[in-house]
Amino acid sequence: MAKAKRATKDVGGDAPEQGLSAVMGASAEPLKLERLIHSRMRLAIVSALAANDYVSFSELKAMLGATDGNLSVHARKLEEAGYIECTKYFRGRRPRTEYRLTRAGKGALDRYLEHMSALIRHTRGS
Repeated sequence: MAKAKRATKDVGGDAPEQGLSAVMGASAEPLKLERLIHSRMRLAIVSALAANDYVSFSELKAMLGATDGNLSVHARKLEEAGYIECTKYFRGRRPRTEYRLTRAGKGALDRYLEHMSALIRHTRGS
């Protein structure tokens, strides 16, 4: 019996950049999609941090409706990329973790938003 091929969603490669180039024309300078912050949770984290000087782990968890593990994994990826900074300390006897957006993170978010804005403008014919 032959194995059925499983349909997979292409989330890697150059598809978004090629798609935007096709929409904007060959003469348009290719825009790079900030793939690291394209995920819903990571985009939500950097957006929350862009709107605040810093946000605690507990506050982020509540804002995003995330589990401890899910938030930790996504925050660590952003931290490893240098997009966010994590500070851990004690307030009294209670441990506290706070995050803030770095300059690199702000730049990544700005590039991502510019990419999306260009796509929206072109799609709407503006």
